[in-house]
Amino acid sequence: MSDSVATAEETVDAVSAGEAPASEAPVSEAPASEAPAAAESAQAPAAAQAAERALVVEKASFDDVEEAMRDVVDPELGINVVDLGLVYGINIADDNTVTLDMTLTSAACPLTDVIEDQTRSALVDGPDNLVNDVRINWVWMPPWGPDKITDDGREQLRALGFNV
Repeated sequence: MSDSVATAEETVDAVSAGEAPASEAPVSEAPASEAPAAAESAQAPAAAQAAERALVVEKASFDDVEEAMRDVVDPELGINVVDLGLVYGINIADDNTVTLDMTLTSAACPLTDVIEDQTRSALVDGPDNLVNDVRINWVWMPPWGPDKITDDGREQLRALGFNV
C-alpha cells in the first residue's frame, strides 16, 4: 500500500480524535488535480484520429462531383442542378476542396440556402464523404437560360408538363 492511503485503523483513530480522515479514495498515478487532464488526454488521440480519418479523403474526380451534384435538386422545379445547367464549373483543389461556379434560374431566388445545404450534404456530409469542403461561387454571367438545360433535364421537365 502507498503511504498516502490511510489504513482503516488510522481512519478510525483520526475520526475518533475529531480529525479529518486521510483520503480513502484509491491512489492513481496522477494527482487528483491532474485526473481530468489525464482523462482528456486519453480521449484526445481518438478524437484526433477520427478528425484525421474524416479529412483524409482521396481526391475526388470531376465525374464523381458532377454525379453527386445530381442529388441536388432545384426546390422550385424538382430537377437536379446539373441537368438544369446551373453548374457552370467544378474546380477540385489539391486539398480536396471543391469550388463550384453556379447560377440560379433567377437572381431573386429565395432558396439559395436550400441548394447550399443540399450541396454540402451531397459532397461533404454524405455517406461517401466525397470532399473535405465545398464553396459555391454564385455567378450571374452568362445569365442562365433554357438553352443551358441538358437533354435529360428537358425530358424531366416535359414529364412535369413543361414545354421545352
